[in-house]
Formats: sequence, structure tokens, C-alpha cells
Amino acid sequence: MAVPAPLWARGAPPAGLLLDINGVLYDGGGGAGGGGGTAIAGSVDAVSRIKQSGLKLRFCTNETQATREGLALKLQRLGFAVDAGEIVAPAPAARQLLQQRGLRPHLLLHRDVLPEFDGLDVSDPNCVVLGDAAEFFTYDRLNEAFRVLIGLETPVLLSLGRGRYYKETDGLKLDVGAYMKALEYACDVEAEVVGKPSKAFFMAAVNDMGLTPSQVLMIGDDIVNDVGGAQLCGISALQVRTGKFMPSDEHHPSVKADGVVDDLANAVDLLLSEWKKS
Repeated sequence: MAVPAPLWARGAPPAGLLLDINGVLYDGGGGAGGGGGTAIAGSVDAVSRIKQSGLKLRFCTNETQATREGLALKLQRLGFAVDAGEIVAPAPAARQLLQQRGLRPHLLLHRDVLPEFDGLDVSDPNCVVLGDAAEFFTYDRLNEAFRVLIGLETPVLLSLGRGRYYKETDGLKLDVGAYMKALEYACDVEAEVVGKPSKAFFMAAVNDMGLTPSQVLMIGDDIVNDVGGAQLCGISALQVRTGKFMPSDEHHPSVKADGVVDDLANAVDLLLSEWKKS
């Protein structure tokens, strides 16, 4: 499907791209820190072509099962030329927020992402930080987080994303949003989301490239968190028919992508064709 004319209505093709990772570059494989996963056909070459073109590029992910360094290593093993500094992820943003507000976190996270929080004071916690803990989401650990929150006069819950589910090679998996909602309900608290679809998260990626939202295009597989979140910031967004995409996404009641393409390779073909004409 060709990129529709409204995508370029602001005057020119984008100067920078934001790419989701899981579902756009690769599919699943036991989390970012694991050795599994498979690069989606054409995606390795597509990233290489973007970099060769001169377009600015950041990888904007809600991945919270590994550090940025761990995720970069996994992508490199799959053939992608990606550096940790090009990855915008929720854990470093959450750490900065904790330090700015003097918060001492109780961490309900995957063990592989814990190094992002090394050195923080976690004694006598006055907030909970929740990420995709995967197999570490046990009743006891969730209940421990509940007890911290319910015991606070002013409970603070930071959630590293609010996704409902994601896709791995063995099927769909519950994401952090399901556990976030459980704690919100039990503790009568509203979580602060650090990650997509948070406006602050998208703007951090845009600012890191030295661009404005109107100069940037997001490419993702999640109609709400990738596409909808970007559009709320004034960023155009394409959805790919890979990863967690479902045909019903094209008829979503509240979010309409600026374009839908088969995969990242297809998107890059169209984008570079338009970019060279500009």
C-alpha cells in the first residue's frame, strides 16, 4: 500500500524516524535479553538503508526485560547495526524521574533490567516501579508491591509502559499494562506511565535527534501505543502488518494510522523514494 498523501501534508518527507523494536525489527524470542528471536524479513537491510540515507534514527521501545546495552547486543546478534545510545527506553527515563523527585523505589522488574537502577536508594520505599517482569510476575512479588503501595499515605506507581500484550515466537504474552491495572484497582491509584504512549517519552526521542515532531515519523506495530501515542505529539505514524498487528487495527475506533504497510522494508522503500525527491 502506498503511503497516503496526508502523510506529507506538512510540506516534506521526514528528517528523522522513530522505530519500534519488537514486532518491527524482530519477533519475540524470550525477551530482549534472551538469545532467541528472529529478524523480520528485510528489516536488517532496511535499518542499514535508513542509516546510509542520512535520515536521523532512534529506536523507541517499551522493552523492559533488558538494559539498553543488553538489547543492543541482542539486535547486533540478529544482524542489526544498532548502538545502545540510539535506543530510547523507559528504564533510564524512570531512573531520571526518580532522582529528580527524590523517590525511593520498590522495583517489580525483570532481573535483566535491574542494572539500569544500580546505585539508587531502595530502602524504605515510597513508590513502586513496575515493568515487564515476565516470569518474575509471581503472586508473592505482585502482592509485595501491593503492600508497599497500600501502606503509603500518597501512593506513587510508575509503570514502564501500559501495553496489553506483545508477540513472541511462541505466541502472545501479557504485557505490563495488565499488572498495572491490577495494582491501580487494588490501591485506588492512577499509574504514571513512563514509556509509550507518554508524550514526554516520545518528545525525549524527538529532542534527542534535534528535530521537531512535524519532522519525525514513527513506525510501529501497536495501533494505540506506537501510532496513537506518536500522533498525540504531532508525529505522523505508520503501522506495519507484522508483530502484534491485527486486521481490526485498520478499523480502530479512535486511532487511524497515517498509513499501513506490509513491513519495515516496504516502509523504507516508500520513504526513501519520497525523500530522494524532496
